[in-house]
This record gives sequence, structure tokens and C-alpha cells, in this order.
Amino acid sequence: MTIIITAFERSPDGGKGLARDTRVRWALEEVGQPYEVRLVSFQAMKEPAHLAIHPFGQIPTFEQGDFSLFETGAIVFHIAERHTGLLPDDPYARVRAVTWMFAALNTVEPAILELANTKLLEGDKPWTAERLPLVEDRLRTRLKQLSAHIGSADWLDGRFSAGDLMMVSVLLRIKSAGILNEYPNLTAYVARGEARPAYKRAFAAQLAVNG
Repeated sequence: MTIIITAFERSPDGGKGLARDTRVRWALEEVGQPYEVRLVSFQAMKEPAHLAIHPFGQIPTFEQGDFSLFETGAIVFHIAERHTGLLPDDPYARVRAVTWMFAALNTVEPAILELANTKLLEGDKPWTAERLPLVEDRLRTRLKQLSAHIGSADWLDGRFSAGDLMMVSVLLRIKSAGILNEYPNLTAYVARGEARPAYKRAFAAQLAVNG
């Protein structure tokens, strides 16, 4: 049965690969699974048909026959579980890869989103000048810890996995902010992710819609 995912009809990032459907596209490209994309407008995301699949009115969603999923982490995990290429065969390495997926979404991304919200949504508030350095320091703490773990390795735990896919996707959010450049090994890590043919295909697909 055909896999159908949803994506923004017009992405807020203009096709830079930051919308979360890119993560799902990338996962599907890594495991060699064809898929179709149903583009949705911001209005359609709030209508009953979409809310029946994603109760919070967001993207992406995943549908295959009568089965549907929402939440990017759950979708990527489902893809990785059902198809070879994103999770190791060794059970302990497999759990570690899943752990890194959780770490990307629950430990690293919140600090990145806090920075983005402080700049974009609170930039005109009187407290922003005082708050911003604190937010940046919290993010630097996470990046320093991640940098120390990766060291000179190519990937988080041996070979590339769903954990790396999710972590690179998260770090891409601060690629243009300058703060990532303070950690050369993280910059190189993200570049390795972007260089993967599957990522390039996913990026090009999203850009084709929004470019």
C-alpha cells in the first residue's frame, strides 16, 4: 500500500529543509521506500479531515492504508522499525539508536526552539536583551555535551542510524545562527548528514514545492 505523508502547501521556511516533513522524507529515502505527499494549507490543517489524523493540527502525518500516525519521532521510528537501514541489528545498539532519537527531540531540540522563540517571537519584548544570553548559554551547554560525546567520530554510535537522522535534523535549525560554528565537530557532523544522498533527495523534494 502506498505511503502518503502530509507537508505544508507553502512551508514557512521557504524550502530550507527545516519543516518536519523533511525528516520523514529523509527516513523514507534512507530505507528506499516510495511515498506520495499530500500538501495541506494552514486552513486545511485545522479542518476535521486533517484533525482526525493529527489532533493538534500540524504536519507531518503518515498514512498507509487504514493505518495513520502523527508526530515526527513516532513516524521515523515506525519507518526504521519496519525497514532495514536506520536501526542496527544488534539489540543493544538498536536501543542506543532509539535513545539518541529521544535525546535529539527531548534534550537538544527544546533548547534550540527556546532560542528561536526568544529571537522570533519575543524579539520586541523589553526582557529579551536580558533573557537572550541565558537562553544561548543553556543551548551552549547542550551543544558542548553533544560535541564531547561525538569527539572525532563520524556518527553518534558507530554507523549512521535514525538517531543521527534526528539529531542532524534538529541541529540544522541552528546552522545559520552562528552558534553551531563554535563546535567544529558538530558542524562537520551536520555536513556529513547533509551529504548523504538520501538527505539530498529529501531536501530537493521539499525545495521543489517551496522554491
